[in-house]
Amino acid sequence: MTRMNEPLLTAVAALWGGAAGVLVPRPAHRFAVEPEESWRDTCPAGHPITGPAGGWLGPARCADGTRYGPSTAAVALVTALICATLAAATGPRPELAVWLALAPVAVLLGLVDLRVHRLPDVLTLPLAGAAVVLLGGAALVPGHAGEWLTAVLGAVVLGGAYFLFFLVDPNGLGFGDVKLALGLGAVLGWYGWGTVALGTLAGFLFGGLYGLALVVARRIGRRTAYPLGPSLIAGAYVAMLLGAYAA
Repeated sequence: MTRMNEPLLTAVAALWGGAAGVLVPRPAHRFAVEPEESWRDTCPAGHPITGPAGGWLGPARCADGTRYGPSTAAVALVTALICATLAAATGPRPELAVWLALAPVAVLLGLVDLRVHRLPDVLTLPLAGAAVVLLGGAALVPGHAGEWLTAVLGAVVLGGAYFLFFLVDPNGLGFGDVKLALGLGAVLGWYGWGTVALGTLAGFLFGGLYGLALVVARRIGRRTAYPLGPSLIAGAYVAMLLGAYAA
């Protein structure tokens, strides 16, 4: 693909992100429950959630037309921007298809964690497996700019490091964050250990700043737990952009 066509690639990625983002609020509503509860099968008005794939696909809209869950427009815009910037940084490389496939899932995870302080296994573990498998496929296509072995090792190392952090301070880092680290380690490891280190540091920095902002705003106390997943995802996203651009 020539440089002239790269803006077209970015536009297509933005359209994909926007379309995928429209479908995120419904599962975000259904997954946003406490660990001991079943996934929601009704909207806030009590109407059963039906549709393709057992009601998991489709817009977040009640039978009477009322919308629920996170703002569809905001989620679609954010997902579109994420996909567009990933395309701009990565260019026409095979790993871009992997980033575009995983980005909506990462947005979904962030939304669920923000709402109920939970990163469901049904999302984190398939995300990690998909990252490893899809990057393995990308490594077989000419023109890729990463290393599959480093991606696999990144998942193992980052997941292991987060597990140690969890053992030291279970109140500061949840076990869901440990499972999330497997997927983040894979995508960061694709571009090398420097990207893994940068993404990890950025994630904790963003998490610290977010926690500080909540304390200053008196939303939480100094010892109150708060969701770290969105910050870890944001740190990985920034590092991936830099890694992809420099590759």
